[in-house]
Amino acid sequence: MFVICIQIDKNSFFPKKMSNKLKILNDPIYGFIQIPNSLVFDVIEDPYFQRLRRIAQMGLSSLVYPGAIHTRFHHALGCVYLMQKAVRVLRFKQVEISEEEENALYIAILLHDVGHGPFSHALEHSIVNGVSHEEISLRFMNKLNEKFEGKLTLAIQIFEGKYYRKFLCQLISSQLDIDRLDYLRRDSFYTGVTEGNISSDRLIVMMDVANDELVIEQKGIYSVEKFLIARRLMYWQVYLHKTGLVAENMLVNVLKRAKELTEKGENLFASSALYYFLYNQIDQNNFTDETLVMFSKLDDYDILLSVKEWTNHKDKVLSTLSKMIIDRKLLHVEIQNENFSEIKIATKKKKFHKKMQLNETEIDYFVFTQEIKNQAYQSENPIFIVSKKGKLKDIAKASDQLNLQALTKPVIKNIFCYPK
Repeated sequence: MFVICIQIDKNSFFPKKMSNKLKILNDPIYGFIQIPNSLVFDVIEDPYFQRLRRIAQMGLSSLVYPGAIHTRFHHALGCVYLMQKAVRVLRFKQVEISEEEENALYIAILLHDVGHGPFSHALEHSIVNGVSHEEISLRFMNKLNEKFEGKLTLAIQIFEGKYYRKFLCQLISSQLDIDRLDYLRRDSFYTGVTEGNISSDRLIVMMDVANDELVIEQKGIYSVEKFLIARRLMYWQVYLHKTGLVAENMLVNVLKRAKELTEKGENLFASSALYYFLYNQIDQNNFTDETLVMFSKLDDYDILLSVKEWTNHKDKVLSTLSKMIIDRKLLHVEIQNENFSEIKIATKKKKFHKKMQLNETEIDYFVFTQEIKNQAYQSENPIFIVSKKGKLKDIAKASDQLNLQALTKPVIKNIFCYPK
C-alpha cells in the first residue's frame, strides 16, 4: 500500500483577499455614491483624508442647529458624486474630457477641503498665523502626490487654476462650482433650513462649455436665480447666524488666551498635536513638513478635549470662556448695520471690567465687536448664461429678477458681544 503525500500551497487554492476598491457608499442626500476608481479609493483611505471624518463641516453651528453635525468627509464624498454627474453631462454634450482629466477632477474636488483645521476657520485666526486652509490643502496634495508617484499632478494644476482648460478649473472653484452645489444642499438638509435646498441635479444637467467657459443653458436661468438667492439666505440664516458667530469668536478667544499663557511659560493640558501649535510660533515662513504632519493629527476632538479640561484652569479668562462654550452659556450678541458707538462699547467694558474683576486687556476677551460681510454674487467673476445662438451673458444682466443686481453689492453688518 502506497501513501502519496502532496504538499498543498494554501495560497494557490485560497488566494489572499483582495481589497474591494470599487465601493458603494450610502449618502443621505444622494443615495448610493460609487467610488469611481482605485486611485480615488486609495486617496480616500489615506490618513490625511480620513482626518476629515473628525472635522465638522459647519464648525460650531450645531449650537444653533443641532442637526448640523456632518463632517467635511461627507461633503467631499458628495462633491465626487456630483463631479461624476457633471462629467457625464458634459461628455453627453460633446465636450471632450479625457480619462486623465476626469480622474484629476475627482481628486481635485475630493481634496479641495483637506487643509481645513478644527472648527473651520477658528484655528486660522488664533494659533496658526497667516496660513490659509487653501495653502494647507495644497501642501497636503503635494505630499500625497509624492506618495502616489506623481498621479496627482494634473489634479493639483486644476486645483490651483493653472490648467489651460479653464472650464475644468471652474468646476473646482467658481461661483457655480461643484463645492457650492454640494454644501448648500447638504447644509440645508442637516440644519433643516429649507431655503437652501437647491436643485443641484438640475443645475448640473444645464451645464455646458462655450469658449472654454463653464456656462448654463438659457433654460436653466431660473435654477441659477434660485441658487443665488438660496446662497444669500443660507449665509444670513446659517453661516453668519449671530449665535454661531459669537460661539466661533469665543473659541478663537479661548485659543488666543491659551496661546498667550503658553508664551508666558504656563503649562497647559493639550494633546500632542495641539501642544505643538500652542508652544510653537507657526506662520508662513516656518510651516515645515513636520508642521504638516502635526497638522494632519489635529482635529475637532483635540480642541474639545482641551477646552473641557481648561474649564478647571486657574486662569479666570481661559476657564470662564471654556466653561461658557462647553455649557453653551454664550455671550449676548447684538447685530446692526451701523458701527456700534465707541461710547456704548466703552460703557459695557467698564461695567463688566468691575463686575468680573478683569483688567483692561482681559475684558477684551468678553466685550468685542466684529464686522461681517457677505456678497452673494461677484460680478467680476460672472456666471454666464448661453443663449441658443451661443451668445454669453452675465446672469445678473440676463435675469429679469431685479434683486439679482442687488446681490452684487456687499452687505456689511456689525455684531457686538458682551456677557449677559
